[in-house]
Amino acid sequence: MNIIIVEDQTIVRDALGALLSLEADIDVIATFSGADDALAFLKESASTVDVVLTDIQMPGKDGIELCELVHQQWSKLPVMILTTFGRAGFLKRALAAGARGFLLKDTPADRLILALRDVKAGKQVIDSELALTAMGEQDPLTDKERRALALAATGLSTQAIADALCLSHGTVRNYLSEAMSKLHASNRIDAARIAHERGWI
Repeated sequence: MNIIIVEDQTIVRDALGALLSLEADIDVIATFSGADDALAFLKESASTVDVVLTDIQMPGKDGIELCELVHQQWSKLPVMILTTFGRAGFLKRALAAGARGFLLKDTPADRLILALRDVKAGKQVIDSELALTAMGEQDPLTDKERRALALAATGLSTQAIADALCLSHGTVRNYLSEAMSKLHASNRIDAARIAHERGWI
């Protein structure tokens, strides 16, 4: 089984590569610190890859965006997410993006290896405790509210967010106001913080 690893932390990336390479049936054929390099590799060599193993939070495109792009372009290539962020919102977004696996970084090594084999075989593998949590948690935000909040979190003004989303100033102000109301937040930054903590943005 040929695997590529996408992880921005060098120590974690190297440790994962070394761990997985100890298995007779697993070859780590490439590792990347970001999604763009992984996508460039896949454009040339997707047919040689059996599973993409990726973190979520990385500079540039995050792991969920990577998963969505892989799913769109190489629908049969499974993506497994391995993250420190055990949040129901991240799990729901990852599954919506087409992820076939979602485990936390404190998963025992033998469980991770078994999960990779299962994902390659076409099964879906999800951290069971997180799955139960996700079943009881609803994301109240619309997609447009999420996008506006994500930009607000970077410090952009309402007008700059409007320009980035090709919307009017008033429309963006309404999206942010709705998001703040739904999350019982005191301001847009507080709303973005709450949404991020729950994995919704």
